[in-house]
Amino acid sequence: MRIQVLGPLSAEVNGGSIVPTAGKPRQLLSLLALYPGRVMPVPTLMEEIWGTAPPQSALTTLQTYILQLRRRLGTAMGPDAPGGAKEVLVTRHGGYLLQIPEDGVDVHAYERLVREGQSAFESGDSQVCAARFRAALDLWRGPALVDVRVGPILDIEVMRLEESRLVTVERRIDADLRLGRHGELIAELTELTARHPQHEGLHSQVMVALYRSGRQATALDVYRRLRGRLIEDLGVEPSPQLQRLHQAMLAVDPQLDVLAGPRCTSTFDLFAA
Repeated sequence: MRIQVLGPLSAEVNGGSIVPTAGKPRQLLSLLALYPGRVMPVPTLMEEIWGTAPPQSALTTLQTYILQLRRRLGTAMGPDAPGGAKEVLVTRHGGYLLQIPEDGVDVHAYERLVREGQSAFESGDSQVCAARFRAALDLWRGPALVDVRVGPILDIEVMRLEESRLVTVERRIDADLRLGRHGELIAELTELTARHPQHEGLHSQVMVALYRSGRQATALDVYRRLRGRLIEDLGVEPSPQLQRLHQAMLAVDPQLDVLAGPRCTSTFDLFAA
């Protein structure tokens, strides 16, 4: 079985889709897929589907949805499959679990690659770091579970995944900057800062990329516009790190041109105290 949640929900067995068309069974499959091999308690599943006010028939209806998922599984697995649908979508005391390997779900392959990328970054291997983060991000096919109506549990999971995706993008750009790829990053960073107009980390990266590409005035203008937004929208000044980065650019600090120095740090923390 292969399940993808980093984009539209996809679940295939022997090349055949087992994704139900009805909304609530899709929610169940999505939540079970995020935690393969782990029992999801019945109250958690019910909260995802009905929130804090489940109907009196909730338990019976939940069992019906599980039965529907097993039927789809059984059809895709075929009559000659060892075991059966009940050994894949398993009933346990107080809950249900999807008995498949973690790497059968794209999110777990993504998280493994992110861990490898972070380990490479901390050891100073920017080449491997950038490659691992890029491979992790290539698993995304759009916003997580974009075609699933999410309840309170999945909503938290989707927010967590989207935040992880943005952090991974930022870390991959850090690695690319350390490798001297500043010119290649400007277009991507311009789009990212437009989508995240108050994100100081991304703004620090585009400032450095522009500065290293001989566009000091444009880099300083990025800071000026961000500062104006932060003051107008939030009533705050940019962080000390960003202010020091700005001052370093005004002073033409040689440290700004250091690509992969001995200190493993993010671009945002380049001038941290």
